[in-house]
Amino acid sequence: MAASAKQAAWALAPAFAVLFAFWLLPLAHLMLLGADSRDSHGSGYWQVLSSAQYLGSLAQTCVLAIVVTFTALLIGGISGVFLARQQFFGRSALVALLTFPLAFPGVVVGFLVILLAGRQGLLASLGLQLAGERWIFAYSLAGLFVGYLYFSIPRVILTVMAACESLDRSLEEAAHSLGAGHWRVVCDVIVPGLAPALASCGAICFATSMGAFGTAFTLGTRLNVTPVAIYNVFTNYANFVVAAALSVVLGAVTWAVLLLTRRLVKNAGTVL
Repeated sequence: MAASAKQAAWALAPAFAVLFAFWLLPLAHLMLLGADSRDSHGSGYWQVLSSAQYLGSLAQTCVLAIVVTFTALLIGGISGVFLARQQFFGRSALVALLTFPLAFPGVVVGFLVILLAGRQGLLASLGLQLAGERWIFAYSLAGLFVGYLYFSIPRVILTVMAACESLDRSLEEAAHSLGAGHWRVVCDVIVPGLAPALASCGAICFATSMGAFGTAFTLGTRLNVTPVAIYNVFTNYANFVVAAALSVVLGAVTWAVLLLTRRLVKNAGTVL
């Protein structure tokens, strides 16, 4: 036992070293930097929590992430179940196209949104032809919503397709034999069966939308979301204390939502 424990310790030592050097140590420094109160305005945390601008940015980021998450779960969930259950010509190509956005970084996604709804985009040209005015929303929260949704849907589709393969089809057949209609089976059998997968995928989509920077930066630094606010404070004003505090608060809020989601899923699983 002692020898095996020693071997396990040696095997885990590199992982712990990397964890300490590249995660725990920088995180501790970030948290301490945010608590620095040498400025007359107080600590970084106080400046963030007492500022309507920063709190508004955080609230707007949370609302945007929540809306993106639920929209992605709705669209991706329906598409994933359909693709997992139906076999048709070109299905593999369609799945590949729907999941292709996972290969794009946030900057490319932002550029695609600009090509769609920017000043020289497709919708601008279409609006000019049909209504005499350009339809532009790429540089607003609507454009950011489309961009975040663009790389969130593929994750949901892949997760739901994998989860559908483990569902017991006999439960659906039993429900049908007892007289349950199609939507009743969906609500009482399929959705509860996919609930853990949807919850975990939704948590990932939420966390990604909370911290995504490349897409927001490409669409414009005037967007009032927290990752852009951190960039502006850090780059334009060299205010490391407030930037660190914003980073810690953003991470804490995201972690709290993920923890709450895990608790809810665990309780729901116990009830079921």
